[in-house]
Amino acid sequence: MNQINIAVLVHIVLTFLVILRIMLRPHREPASRIAWIVVVASAPGFGMLMYLLLGETNIGFRRVERMQKALDELPKDGLPDDDRASVPHESRHLFDVAKSISGFSAAGGNSAQLMADSNATIDSMVADIDAAQQHVHLVFYIWLSDNNGCKMMEALKRAAARGVKCRAMADSLGSRALIKSPHWKAMRDAGVHVAEALPIPSLLLSVFARVDLRNHRKILVIDGRITYCGSQNCADPEFRVKPKYAPWVDAVMRWEGPIARQNQFLFASDWMANVDENIDDVLREPLPSPTGKVTASVVASGPTVRFSAMPEMFESLIDAARQELIISTPYYVPNESLQGSLCAAAYRGVETTIIFPARNDSWIVGAASHSYYADLLAAGVKIHEYAGGLLHTKSLTIDGQVALIGSANMDRRSFDLNYENNILVANTEVTNQLRTRQQQYLASSKPVTESEVAAWSIRRRLFNNTIATLGPVL
Repeated sequence: MNQINIAVLVHIVLTFLVILRIMLRPHREPASRIAWIVVVASAPGFGMLMYLLLGETNIGFRRVERMQKALDELPKDGLPDDDRASVPHESRHLFDVAKSISGFSAAGGNSAQLMADSNATIDSMVADIDAAQQHVHLVFYIWLSDNNGCKMMEALKRAAARGVKCRAMADSLGSRALIKSPHWKAMRDAGVHVAEALPIPSLLLSVFARVDLRNHRKILVIDGRITYCGSQNCADPEFRVKPKYAPWVDAVMRWEGPIARQNQFLFASDWMANVDENIDDVLREPLPSPTGKVTASVVASGPTVRFSAMPEMFESLIDAARQELIISTPYYVPNESLQGSLCAAAYRGVETTIIFPARNDSWIVGAASHSYYADLLAAGVKIHEYAGGLLHTKSLTIDGQVALIGSANMDRRSFDLNYENNILVANTEVTNQLRTRQQQYLASSKPVTESEVAAWSIRRRLFNNTIATLGPVL
C-alpha cells in the first residue's frame, strides 16, 4: 500500500471517528448534527479541525471543576427566601422555570428604576461607587478605555483609595484591549483587584476548551444592596470600536433590595472560578433591607448550566402571553422551538411585536435573522427595524405585567456558549417602565411588511437561507 492510499485511509478513518463523535455527543439538536456532518464531510481536514475547535460546548475540565467547586463552597442559606406568593398566580410558573436554571427563588421587597440612557447609566454607577462603603464588585464582557470606561476606572480607584474593597473582572476576549493596556495595571496599582474572566487558551489547548465561550455578563454590585442589570457594556454609546453602527442603544435597570444578593452570588461564583480567592463572606452578611414591593429573580445561564436553559426561559415567557408580547433583541438566530413559540403566540391572537436593529454589526447574524422574517410575518408577528443606531437592548414584556431584561440575546451564542445574566420581574410599574422604552424604540422604527420581504431577490433569499442553515454551527 503506497503513501497516498495510506493517507486516504487515515483521512477516512478520522472523518468517520469525528462524525461518530458528533452523533454521540449529548444535548445536540438533529439540525446541529446534520450541519456539522456536512461541514466535516465537505471540507476535508479543515472541517474536522473546525469541529474540534468550535463544535462542542466545552470550557475545559479544569474550568468546570473550578466553577463547580465555587458553587459548592458558596453558602446558599444567605440567599433571599422564596417570595413567589407575592407573584400573581398566572405568573408563578415563570419563576419556577427561572429557579430551575440558576437556583434563585423569587425575591420580594425590591425597588427598580430604568436608567434614562447609556451615559446616565454610567453616571449613576459612578455615583453609587463613590458612595460605596464596603465593597464594589463588577464584571463586564466589553470594557473600553473610552470616556465612560475611564469614568468607571477612576471611580474604582477613588473607592479603593478610601478603603473600599473593589473587585473588577472583564472578559478576556471582549475586553482584551483594556486588559493589555496601561489602564488595567493602573487599576491594580491603585488597589483595585482585577481579574480576567475565561482567559484565552493557547491554540493547542483550544482543542480542549473553546476560545469563543465567553462571559457575556454585565453585573455591578455595591455594598451587597445595589445592583444593575441590562444590556450595556462599560463603554460610550458611540462604541468607537464599531463607530459606523453607533450609537449603541441599551437599557439598564438599577435595583435595590434582596435581589442584589442573587447578583452578588453570581459575581462570587464567577470570581472564585477564575481567581484563587474565597469571597463567600460577602454572602454571609445580613440580607439587604426591603426597599419596595417588586418581586424579581436573577436568571443566569451558561455552558455549565443545564442545556437549553435560556431558550426554555424565553419560550415559557412567550407561551405565557395572553394579550401582548413585545421583544427587542439585536441578534436573532433561534432554534426551531423558539421560532415556533413566537409564531404560535401570534396565531392565538397575542399582539406580538419584535424589534430588531435596521443595521446589524454582524452581517452573518443579520442575514440569518432575515431568513426568519417571512414565517414570522405570515403568522402575524409585527416586525420593526430600529433606525436610530444599533438597538442592543435585550428586553421582553408580556401583558404589561411581567418583564425580562439582561444580557441574553435570542441567538445560539446566548443559548449555548455565553454566560449570561438577566432579571425576571413580575410588577406592573417596572414592566411598564420597560414597555414605555420599547414604545420609544417603535417610534423610531420602520415596520417590515410581507410584501417587502416577498420582493427580496432570489439571490438575497438564497444568501439569507444559506447562512441560516449554518445557524447550528455559528
